[in-house]
Amino acid sequence: MSTPGRLGWLGGTFDPIHDGHLDVARAAHRALTLDEVHLVPARVPPHRAAPQASAEHRLAMVTLAAAQHDWLRVSTLDLHADGPAYTTDTLDRLAACGVDLRTLHVITGADAFAGILTWRRATELLDRCHFVVVSRPGHPAPALRRALPGLASRMIDTNGCVPPAQPSIFLVDAPTAPVSSTEVRARAAAGHSLEGLVPPTVATYIGQHELYRGVA
Repeated sequence: MSTPGRLGWLGGTFDPIHDGHLDVARAAHRALTLDEVHLVPARVPPHRAAPQASAEHRLAMVTLAAAQHDWLRVSTLDLHADGPAYTTDTLDRLAACGVDLRTLHVITGADAFAGILTWRRATELLDRCHFVVVSRPGHPAPALRRALPGLASRMIDTNGCVPPAQPSIFLVDAPTAPVSSTEVRARAAAGHSLEGLVPPTVATYIGQHELYRGVA
């Protein structure tokens, strides 16, 4: 597996991918001057209900969204996993592919990272690679210092800084769209416009394939 010098890794269910996801990826890319950010849809999410759209549809939507930016890539690594896509298992697969985990930046929203200590093998996980945590509406990244005092010493505010050698937690306080996949699915089910919530190509795909129609 060929990878750039500084790799961003944004996993998720992407059911569907939306502008909030892309804002998180964009904020991390800019703040850490990452060479690439890979969007990584999971076949089986570890902390969420089963996706409503198939893995094939979700991969297609992520691919359409990634086509907007030359620094975005799509990885199918977690789509080939048999069980839940735990981040620690993903890192094992990346290491087996020859990726230097010291150059890896796992990207997540501040709302998700607030529960990091419940993640599988969390302590080991945080010692293996960098994390980039981006603010989400109602969840500012800097507030994590108070929410997770045991990790506060590892948290760094970003300003185009060069990552230190040791794995760190970079806090990116940037605006991201106040949209969720739940909202997108609800609007699609009701036949409402998805303008301003997902990329136009993704909205067209959802309409063409009648995804989420009639789903409560």
